[in-house]
Amino acid sequence: MPAVVRGGRRQSSASAPQRGAASPKRGGQAKSARGGGNAPVVGGKFAAVGKLDLSPRAVVISILAGIVVLGAVLATGARAERIGASLGHGMDSMTAGMGLSLRRVHITGASAEATPAIQQALNLQAGQPITSLDLDALRGRVQSVGWVKEARVVRLLPDTLIVEVKEHDRLAVWQTGGRTFVIDANGKAIPGADAGRYPQLPLVVGKGADTAAADLLPLLAQRPRLAGRIDAMVRVDERRWDLRLKDGSLIQLPAVDQDSALIRLDALDQRDRLLDLGFARVDLRTPDTIAVRPGSGAAPA
Repeated sequence: MPAVVRGGRRQSSASAPQRGAASPKRGGQAKSARGGGNAPVVGGKFAAVGKLDLSPRAVVISILAGIVVLGAVLATGARAERIGASLGHGMDSMTAGMGLSLRRVHITGASAEATPAIQQALNLQAGQPITSLDLDALRGRVQSVGWVKEARVVRLLPDTLIVEVKEHDRLAVWQTGGRTFVIDANGKAIPGADAGRYPQLPLVVGKGADTAAADLLPLLAQRPRLAGRIDAMVRVDERRWDLRLKDGSLIQLPAVDQDSALIRLDALDQRDRLLDLGFARVDLRTPDTIAVRPGSGAAPA
C-alpha cells in the first residue's frame, strides 16, 4: 500500500529510503558539516558568485573599457542635451494637456505705479506649463525691480501664480541738482518712481538730505502743528537743516541735538503762539537761546 507524506507527493513504499542503508561517502560529508575537512562545493551558476578576476590583464581591459565609455559620453554630450530637451518639451506638453498651464497671475501688495514694471520683470505668457516655472528665478526677477523690497511667488495648481510684493517705504521727495527723486527709509532713490505722484510726501533739498532725512522726519512727525506748516527742509553744508515754512518764514536748526531745539520751539509756540505771528526767522542754532526776527507784516508785541 502506498505511503502518504503530509504536504508532499505520494510515494510508494518501494521508493522510500531504507533506514539501515548508508551512503558510502556519509562519513566524509558528516565530517564536512561539522566544520572539518574542505568546505562543500556549490554547483551550478552560483559557483561563480563572489569570484573576481583581478589579474593584470583583466584590470587593463576594464580601464580601457571605461575610457571608451567616457569618450562616447563626451562625444555625444550635445546629443544627450538635445534628448533631455526633447523629453522636457514632451513633459511640458503632457502637463499642459492635463490642464496644468498658466492662466492667471495675481500680483498683491504692489502699487499701480509699480505693477507694470513687475509684470515686465515676470515676462510670463498665458498657456505656459505651470509646473515647469522656476519660482526662485521669478522671485529674483521681481526683487530686481526698484520698487520691490521683498517678493514671494506661490504656484497655485492647476493654473494660477500668486506674486506677493512688499514695496520700499516712500519716505520723502529729494530734490538735488535740479532733479527730484522719491527716496525710501534708507535714503535710496526708488528707480521709476515719479515724484509728481507724491505731493503728500515731505520735500528735502540739497546734498546729503537724502541720507539725513530719516533722522529729522520722525522728530517733525511728533509736532503736527509745525510739520503742517513746512514747505521744504533744506540741508545746509551737509551739517544741519533749515525749515522753510509755507508763509516764507525760516527756522534754523542746530547741527546737533535737533530734538532739544524743537522742544524749545514748541514751548515758545505754546506760550506765545509763535507760529501765528508771521516771523521772518527763528534761529535755534545756539543752545538755550532763541533768536526771533519779526516779519515785515508782524504785529507789534
